[in-house]
Formats: sequence, structure tokens, C-alpha cells
Amino acid sequence: MNVIIVAAGASRRMGFDKLLAPLAGRPVLWHSIRSLALCPEVDSITLVTRESFLSEGRELAESAALGKSVCVVRGGAERHLSVWAGIEALEQSVSYVGVHDAARPLITPSAVAGCLALAREHGAAICAAPVVDTVKRADASAKVVESVDREGLWAMQTPQIFELSLLREAYLQVIESGVTVTDEGSAVQRLGKSVALFHNTDWNFKITLPQDLALAELVCRARNHLAQEEGTS
Repeated sequence: MNVIIVAAGASRRMGFDKLLAPLAGRPVLWHSIRSLALCPEVDSITLVTRESFLSEGRELAESAALGKSVCVVRGGAERHLSVWAGIEALEQSVSYVGVHDAARPLITPSAVAGCLALAREHGAAICAAPVVDTVKRADASAKVVESVDREGLWAMQTPQIFELSLLREAYLQVIESGVTVTDEGSAVQRLGKSVALFHNTDWNFKITLPQDLALAELVCRARNHLAQEEGTS
């Protein structure tokens, strides 16, 4: 499987480049790449990033990819255009492709493998988690309009994994129709195809605000501590 890592965003909500922010002594992006590279089912990685970061991005990706093949391409102005650039860079021999947000450094190799197994069964699968908070719909002035039944509601994560032919067809239709989609599942659903959800029970939140970095740091420390304990047992 090839994984496209989408890293072309501007980090507007953070106020600084969150992908280069330090996390456990390494940039956030390094952790995202290394976590994917640690999964045996991942053969190659395609990093899609902004033009000004192409050279630095290649160096960082190669340092994290554990010798696996790395391709770095320039992204687009919108996320779906960046994903399409990644798809176009893939060889036809690739059977399955995953798309992962570069700002999700806590993804685990076991979750990637589990999602891929589900994609092989159904053709399309997404890492996700059931919504556990109470959900309200609000108006433009942030006043509650109604409560939303959370039964059956899931929060989408990445990676999102598909047969390459299916994702290529879905994104070709998206590009040709000029619509905007915020994730790959939405593109595939526009074809009338069903998408299976892989229940990811481990940490996999997206680094969006500065406080997310602090929480991610705690998760990394806890995982390292657990690994050390298991190594001495």
C-alpha cells in the first residue's frame, strides 16, 4: 500500500507551522511519517506539500521513512487538489492507497493495518471513532437551535484507505465537477459507494490548536513509558 500524506496546509489556526512544531524531540510531520512507515503493510509514502517546503520535506520524510520509498510532490490550493496531486503521482501498479493528515502524528501502525484489512474486504475504509459528546446544532450567532441525536454518529479520522482505482475515479469526478470535498470518504460516497468504518480506539486526534501539542506530548511520553515497561518484562 502507498500512503499519501497531505501536508500542504497553512496552519492558520495555529499561528505557526504546526507540522514543524517539536513533539517528543522531533517535528510533528516526522512522527506522522514514522508511524506509517512502521506499519509492514505500507510499502511507500507520497508526501504532498507546499512548493517552498519540497526540498526540506523530502529530507525530513526520508529520515523518518525507515528506508521505504518516498515521493514528494507539490500540493494544491485546497485539500482535495493536494490529494489529487498525490494520486496522479502514483504508479499504476499500486492496488491500495491511504490518505493521511500530516497533523495526526499519533496514528498507530496497528490502526493502519486494521483499516487496510477492512478496505481489502469492502474496497473503502476509514479510521473513525463514535461521537461521545452531546451534540447541538447552532445558528450563525452561536445560539442553540436543536439537539442532535448522536446515535450512529462517528467522527472521521485518517488514514482513509481505498482501492486505488476507486479513489481515482472518485477524485476525477470531483475535479471535473468542480466541487469541494473535505475527506476521501465524501468523494467515494458521491459515486454511490459504501465506506466501512474502522473503530480506532487509540489516540489519533489532529493537531489543530496549541494545546493539542501539549496533549500529544503526554501521549508520546505515556507510550514510551509503556514500551519500556514491556521491554523489561
